[in-house]
Amino acid sequence: MRILFVASECFPYVKTGGLADVAASLPPALRALGADVRLLLPGYPGVLDRLRVMRTVRSLPALPGLPDGARARLLGSLGEDDLTVYALDAPAFFAREGNPYQRPDGRDWPDNHLRFAALCRTAALMGLEGDGDGWVPDIIHGHDWQAGLVPAYLRHAGWVFDGKPVPGTVFTIHNLAFQGLFPPDVLRPLGLPSDTFTHEELEYYGKVGFLKAGLVYSDRLTTVSPTYAHEIQGWEMGFGLDGVLRRRANVLSGILNGIDLRHWDPATDPFITQRYDSGQLDRRAANKADLQRAFGLEVRPDALLFGVVSRLTHQKGIDLIVQALPRIMGLGGQVAVLGTGSAELEQALADASADHKGRVGLRLAYDEGLSHRVQAGADVLMVPSRFEPCGLTQMYALRYGTLPLVTPVGGLADTVADVTEAALAHRTATGFVTDAVDLPALLRAVERAAGLYRHGELWRQVQRTAMGRDVGWEASAQAYLGLYTSLQVDSTSMSQ
Repeated sequence: MRILFVASECFPYVKTGGLADVAASLPPALRALGADVRLLLPGYPGVLDRLRVMRTVRSLPALPGLPDGARARLLGSLGEDDLTVYALDAPAFFAREGNPYQRPDGRDWPDNHLRFAALCRTAALMGLEGDGDGWVPDIIHGHDWQAGLVPAYLRHAGWVFDGKPVPGTVFTIHNLAFQGLFPPDVLRPLGLPSDTFTHEELEYYGKVGFLKAGLVYSDRLTTVSPTYAHEIQGWEMGFGLDGVLRRRANVLSGILNGIDLRHWDPATDPFITQRYDSGQLDRRAANKADLQRAFGLEVRPDALLFGVVSRLTHQKGIDLIVQALPRIMGLGGQVAVLGTGSAELEQALADASADHKGRVGLRLAYDEGLSHRVQAGADVLMVPSRFEPCGLTQMYALRYGTLPLVTPVGGLADTVADVTEAALAHRTATGFVTDAVDLPALLRAVERAAGLYRHGELWRQVQRTAMGRDVGWEASAQAYLGLYTSLQVDSTSMSQ
């Protein structure tokens, strides 16, 4: 089975969030099951610089909004894990440094609709005519709004209907809050019919919705945890698309993300001071001391150290962490925060770090190596999100014996088993789950963590249980493979 992944980012080429990790780790898991998976990415500088010897596999026809005479070609190369990676080399769209979605001033690139429409149209062309070397996908699997127009082009673009077989389409929602919304006048330059601007198709509160296109036109829909698949069909977490999702509930699946166990393994991790496994938990002390020094904290083995690796946003509950700091300090705890985000929350954390010198540490950065050190050195990882489609940091924490403290939403609810008396007795507890998404509930969970920490052997029991939990991709890759198999349809399925 031939599957083309279409994503706007992939680690290690470019990363702003969890999508990049999924795009990097799910294809190898599928290939291990016998699928022929390949990846299409925008030709950002970071992608072109990191790929091995690249060659032009085909020139591309005029793409939406591409200036006359501007180059557009499809490059092919072997990337990480010998995965075939295609890059859309269109310098007019992608030869820009920094964040793939935003200008240096933090505002979105004004031509994002054209940039990612070009990616989608290229994917659709590959689905119909192949990559230029005779490889034609059976399934196109798009991820998030940047890939949402792939099935729209397969359905509506006039250049499609020449009798070619149409691939099946799968669309995965990694975060429904990011929808790719643009004014209605973009339809013409995108090459889509004006009559698609309806409530049943692309229109979303007066705008064109790229993510909505993926939801409306794709053969199968998935999201990244079972609980989130249920949550987004309700008003509170549906972001105005709950009606669409309820109508398509029969093709919507929640398949839990996994993590790459090769790159996240405390027994082999090159970033951490002392490697260890579940039988060597005493070795974590060296990593804790290293983390305390890295964040300017007092080197105290007895201090309960809370780690945070996150975008610093309201969604992630960072404001709740700020409000909880006085109580954490009162319990003798420490906090190490790694991430970037809103200016208001960055400032609040900077103020707290100044007010609690040696007890609150802050690094305003994205740092892959340091994130590994947080996982290996903290006692508790805090993820008090207001909504969380899946979350990967809590799964990294489980793998490293850092007990997650999470809210009961999305993938957090699906991956962390609360420390209760019954769970402790049955040795199934892996962390702390709040009973609500608010400050009082967070404080109660913090206090429960502090209470358990005083019982050293019981704490280590929970660590060992956490480290033994299966957080890899194998089961989920099997589920995706079953979904793809169900899409082996005839060549007329999309054109009718």
